[in-house]
Amino acid sequence: MTPFRGLEHIIRPEEPLAPYVWLRLGGPAEYFAEPTSAEELIQLVRAARDQNIPVRALGGGSNVLIREGGVPGLVVHLTGTAFASVTPQSDGLKLGGGTRLSEAVAASLREGFVGLEQLVGIPGTIGGAVRGNAGVQSASIGAFVSSVTALTDNAELRTYQRSDLHFSYRGSNVDDVAILDVTLELQKGDVDAATKRMQKLWIERKSRQPESMERAAYVFKDPGGLTAAEALEQAGLKGAGVGEASFSNRQPNFIVVGDKATSEHVLRLIDLAKAQVFDRLGIDLETQLAIW
Repeated sequence: MTPFRGLEHIIRPEEPLAPYVWLRLGGPAEYFAEPTSAEELIQLVRAARDQNIPVRALGGGSNVLIREGGVPGLVVHLTGTAFASVTPQSDGLKLGGGTRLSEAVAASLREGFVGLEQLVGIPGTIGGAVRGNAGVQSASIGAFVSSVTALTDNAELRTYQRSDLHFSYRGSNVDDVAILDVTLELQKGDVDAATKRMQKLWIERKSRQPESMERAAYVFKDPGGLTAAEALEQAGLKGAGVGEASFSNRQPNFIVVGDKATSEHVLRLIDLAKAQVFDRLGIDLETQLAIW
């Protein structure tokens, strides 16, 4: 008997997850669903809760490594149109949690807002960006967030106002099952100047990232004092590899994988890097890549 009675039409058992993540690695989800509305998502989470089935939400998949054994429980994929709305407001944007961050940046400029262009080139969705406070040296998404609507593991909606939100380096206190929408407070400004700034930043960042056709993921948080890429290079790890997983020669904090790579190759390379950086530099690297 299925634990998702009445929802069988959107449940896919043993769905391979590799096609949904940038690294294209890993095993299947025990249960997989692509809800077409917030109501369906709530029903799924409620059914999972009633059966003590764990739930994970998957957005753009840019920052996730799936283990070869797959993921137990339910994985909900939230990149459909119902979760990717963009609603202009007088003082910013209201965005569905599945909206691509790149679309949020473009929409902000279309509506005459400036500031968000500093985040150009960061992959993923708004929901994932807020959960991990995505950013660069000059800015992080948390600085713009005025409210968040999330779905708890009890299938209840929770609204965070600015005073409820706490952002840290690549982290936040929003750890619910899914982020349904985010409101950003933005300032009007010189869009032409912001667009030129964005284009310059885009060129600079693309030059330091793996080629667009490569399967890659950003791995470590910057430890402070220097970047993770600098630490990896100083420890002699630029270009180093295990199996068909290796650190990029363009930017060592990206792992790139070949056609015969496995998740185990990536995990062994991460362990190697942590040990070698600690031995040579005394730095304890913290993984930014989510490992499921």
